[in-house]
Amino acid sequence: MDENITNNIREIIEKVGDDCDRDGLKETPERVVRSWKEIYSGYHKDPAKELKTFECDSYKGMVLLRNIELYSMCEHHMLPFVGKCHIAYIPNEKIVGISKLARIMEIFARRLQIQERLTDEIADCINKILSPKGVAVQIEAEHFCMRMRGVSKQNSTMITTTLRGLFINDPSTRSEFLSAIKK
Repeated sequence: MDENITNNIREIIEKVGDDCDRDGLKETPERVVRSWKEIYSGYHKDPAKELKTFECDSYKGMVLLRNIELYSMCEHHMLPFVGKCHIAYIPNEKIVGISKLARIMEIFARRLQIQERLTDEIADCINKILSPKGVAVQIEAEHFCMRMRGVSKQNSTMITTTLRGLFINDPSTRSEFLSAIKK
């Protein structure tokens, strides 16, 4: 299978007008295949298996992991979008190791994506597994499909927010989240 993909990459390079036999491109198709295995590794991972939960009925406040570095690939142009993700939840009876929140984001980000769906997928996964009182996810990202082509806007940032439970129903909880991620 890798050989077929390598040949396809070689053909694409030739179609854009370059020579795969020149020194700098001789191994590029193989490098692209190796990099794609990493960039798109989220397809081969089950995010539910990443969330090891722990019983905790004493903590009632918000748990927030903010400024998680985010890299993903736009499904429309296969160009990157990069930024940061903030994930919060209010425990019900279970908590999760904080690094697992970043892992969940990473699994979904390492697929062809649109930012809106990525934001929802992260929130829905945490909501399903933890059954918390609320979940909030916000992503702020710059899209290279806007920077490198099309409208060529260099400093635009897209913000998407998904709220569940108390983050929707309780204005003070929502406000606490939105204030905390701005610090």
